Amino acid sequence: MLGSLVAFVLLVLLGVTVMVQGGGTLFGDRDLLEWSLAHRPEVVVTLARVVTHTGSGFVPYALVALAGCLLGRTARQRILAAAACLVCLVAAQAVRFSVMALLSRPRPAVAHWATDAGHWSFPSGHTTTSAVTAGLLILAVWIRAPRGRSAIAAAVGCWGVLVGLTRVYLGVHWFSDVVGGWLFAAWWLGLAAYAVTRFAPDACAEVLRGDGTGVRGALRGDGAGVRGVLLSGIPGPGSGAGPAHGKVEIASESDDCGAPPPSAALPGVECHVRAAEADRIPVPPERDVSQR
Repeated sequence: MLGSLVAFVLLVLLGVTVMVQGGGTLFGDRDLLEWSLAHRPEVVVTLARVVTHTGSGFVPYALVALAGCLLGRTARQRILAAAACLVCLVAAQAVRFSVMALLSRPRPAVAHWATDAGHWSFPSGHTTTSAVTAGLLILAVWIRAPRGRSAIAAAVGCWGVLVGLTRVYLGVHWFSDVVGGWLFAAWWLGLAAYAVTRFAPDACAEVLRGDGTGVRGALRGDGAGVRGVLLSGIPGPGSGAGPAHGKVEIASESDDCGAPPPSAALPGVECHVRAAEADRIPVPPERDVSQR
């Protein structure tokens, strides 16, 4: 929530600056546009167009639905998670359109465009869409990928960044529009994450733990979430320790772990029984010394 608040404050400051400037250029806007105009080989422009088109249309919604399917473990969880991710992206688009209409910042001159574009400029639509999509997909990969999640998450993050940069390279957005899109996505993702954990903790637990019994049990206090924890060095219920003929003996009173006495009950912690022969302390046979 703190990160979301910081991103929102920065987004508001940037939006107010755009309004004060009357939609004019800000830091580095014209310099980056002039650089892109001077460095446009045909091959790079074609690649930039391919990348930029993945930031809108069918691709982001398909990736968001994929993220939801990855987050769920059962069919029901996959459907609910995919629907929630799609709602998150659609709602972000609606709010972004409202901000664009409010600020009404014009784009760079059409003569500089190397691809098609529409509507107002701030914040960048392709940048916002790809950043929100990348954030949801990174979350799903980070939770579910058994291995290589760092590399996959980095690749998805690079894709989200490149989509925004191609908007500047192709001359349809100012760089401050792209920064605004990134800030908007960071604010929106943080707000969505807070809303889920705050108002739907059971659903969040089901996504993170499969059926969610462990987290809900810990929240209820019945100890289901911490069952199976081993406390090293502490003998469990059903075992006794005491001196016997000058030696220390640890023996289990029974094979099963009985219920601990009320005074020593630790809810949710099961006793640990040593089953391996190597863990037992051998006791030498006693000698009869009464005749000595």
